[in-house]
Amino acid sequence: MQLNLKNPLAVFDLETTGTNISTDRIVEISVVKIMPDGEEIVKTMKINPTIPIPIETSMIHGIYDKDVKDAPTFKSIAKSLAEFLQGCDLGGFNCLKFDIPLLVEEFARVEVDFDISNRKFVDAQKIFHMMEKRTLTAAYKFYCGKSLDDAHSAEADTLATAAVIKAQVEKYDGQEVVNPMGKVVGTMANDMKNLHEVSAANMVDLAGRFVTNDEGVEVFNFGKHRHKPVEDVLKAEPGYYDWMMKGDFPQDTKRKLTQIKLRGFNAR
Repeated sequence: MQLNLKNPLAVFDLETTGTNISTDRIVEISVVKIMPDGEEIVKTMKINPTIPIPIETSMIHGIYDKDVKDAPTFKSIAKSLAEFLQGCDLGGFNCLKFDIPLLVEEFARVEVDFDISNRKFVDAQKIFHMMEKRTLTAAYKFYCGKSLDDAHSAEADTLATAAVIKAQVEKYDGQEVVNPMGKVVGTMANDMKNLHEVSAANMVDLAGRFVTNDEGVEVFNFGKHRHKPVEDVLKAEPGYYDWMMKGDFPQDTKRKLTQIKLRGFNAR
């Protein structure tokens, strides 16, 4: 089927040096850019992370230091990649918790503007886990009837994820989506607004440290203040802001925290 798109949808997958959004680096990126008319443009490239790839990570995705030693750095391709993604909504498999935050972090690190504030997101893993509770390999088999023989290859995973998103939209069109807490979060439809609602409606920062509650208020999603309104905590415990700003949190999380703090200060 063809997705009903107003903007291009860039479905992408990253292979990285590890899973720490703040410190790890991209070693391969693959993007399938789905245009509103159905055309698909695939771009895949290896990237020199400028830091060693741990052997245990290389054994998962098959990319070793020797494979990227002559590849371009992210800094050298950042502007052209940002241009390729200009105006695109973003999709992927587990992209909200990992791929999008890490990509944004890489852009921020090389000081290339990559604004995501007006983009919509669709996370095939989140929809899949709410609807079927499986992995990408099983999702591809379940929705597309095919085996994902080259799993952990960025391009194979990307193309499989794009196919899964299309199949999910077709299979669940018109059905309500209920999150693990039993709340209806939206309705599946061939429309990016609906897909964004079921994938990312309560997201505040990309790493998921803050989310909105049922009243639309930003609350902490981790630690001792979990579920407490961020503004209330910052007013009652000002030192918590300093602790987070000095801590090992992604720049996007720190920016969102600062925005909430300043909004509360200006409202006084």
